Amino acid sequence: MTGSSSRTLKTILFLGYAFLYIPLLVIVFFSFNKARLMTTWTGFSLKWYQELLSDTVMLRATWTSFRIAAISATIAVVLGTLAAVAIVRFQRFRGKTLFTGLVTAPLVMPDIVTGLSLLLLFVAIQHLTGWPQSRGVMTVIIAHTTLAIAYVTAVVQVRLAEFDRSLEEAALDLGASPLKVFFVITLPLIAPAVATGWLFAFALSLDDVVIASFVAGPGATTLPMVIFSSLRLGISPEINALTTILILFLSFGVSIAAITIRKTRR
Repeated sequence: MTGSSSRTLKTILFLGYAFLYIPLLVIVFFSFNKARLMTTWTGFSLKWYQELLSDTVMLRATWTSFRIAAISATIAVVLGTLAAVAIVRFQRFRGKTLFTGLVTAPLVMPDIVTGLSLLLLFVAIQHLTGWPQSRGVMTVIIAHTTLAIAYVTAVVQVRLAEFDRSLEEAALDLGASPLKVFFVITLPLIAPAVATGWLFAFALSLDDVVIASFVAGPGATTLPMVIFSSLRLGISPEINALTTILILFLSFGVSIAAITIRKTRR
């Protein structure tokens, strides 16, 4: 690669990262602004962080979103990993094409279609069985799990497709049961993909506003829904403060996950 081509690629990479991260840095900067408006800087202040700590609606929505994201991501990882194993390891079984299509359909399905279809499903089930009595946290968890399974399956499926099965075959020849081989050999080796799938599912759930708007009830208002509704009145500096805290928290979590995955690969 020539020097001019290398400089061009570095420039494009720099512009791409600047496009992605400069808006985040602006939000962090103005979260310490004393004024309410983001157009002028009037002085350093922690006023909006103090206001955020006293905003019960925002804090409750944040806790609800994190709880839903953690539960739905965990369920999606379990079901998505099992689905990936079935697709990759069982080459031939009746209905495999239909099963694969059903699992991966949310990847290409618009969120508004997924949300509407899940809403109609919950309404139909309620009329037939009486459950759920009202839409709430459980219906949002089911909806986010349905969405996240497709992404977890895709990530784990790629790892299993390039997986060297010689270790599994050796363990089976030595008398280990298939279940023990999966938990002792297969699962630790695909753990980086499983962790990536969990993080992906967690981020999808934490970010979703369209599907949650269809299936959430009065007691299950998520953080994106609160932020989206508050934007109609203008951007509040409290949102800047909350965004700064979320950026720090998620950056710390991703860093820990990256270090763990690197150690696991080694």
